[in-house]
Amino acid sequence: MIGMKDIIREGHPSLRKRAEEVEFPLSEADRKLSEELMEYVMNSQNPEKSEKYGLRPGIGLAAPQVDQLKRMFALHIMEEEQDPISFVAINPRIISHSVEKTYLVTGEGCLSVDRDVEGFVPRYARITVKAFDPEGKEYKLRLKGLPAIAFQHELDHLNGIMFYDHIDPKNPYREIPGAIPLDRA
Repeated sequence: MIGMKDIIREGHPSLRKRAEEVEFPLSEADRKLSEELMEYVMNSQNPEKSEKYGLRPGIGLAAPQVDQLKRMFALHIMEEEQDPISFVAINPRIISHSVEKTYLVTGEGCLSVDRDVEGFVPRYARITVKAFDPEGKEYKLRLKGLPAIAFQHELDHLNGIMFYDHIDPKNPYREIPGAIPLDRA
């Protein structure tokens, strides 16, 4: 089981490297990794398990964050009045996106960053993505709102990019032209 001790923190060189494509069929180690990434995000959102295992809540976790340079991440998002979104994405890519941007009003956080980083992170408001599940089946999803933001955040991890790389360092709360603010409060 992945715990907080397994998640590398900012400054670790693996967080700045591009992850490698994953080959199918998955090796036993890659299958286990995909299961453990999903297990972490699900457990971290369960108050009892989160407290029992000392997990910081997260909606996504990418393989590079546990020092595995593989193009794989898990997302688990339970929002009120929305269908739950829960999947492992292997070799994911964005195949199209809106011109329109969005950002979280509260800013983004990251399990690999132990500090609050203030500022708006511009993201595409809507994306269409393709990825493979652990069985090797390709799937296509259209995402918007928080799931679209989270997908882009995790995809950045596979490319060695941290969320705060997108924040304007001179003016972190600079208005993003034409963007729709997303407030999760």
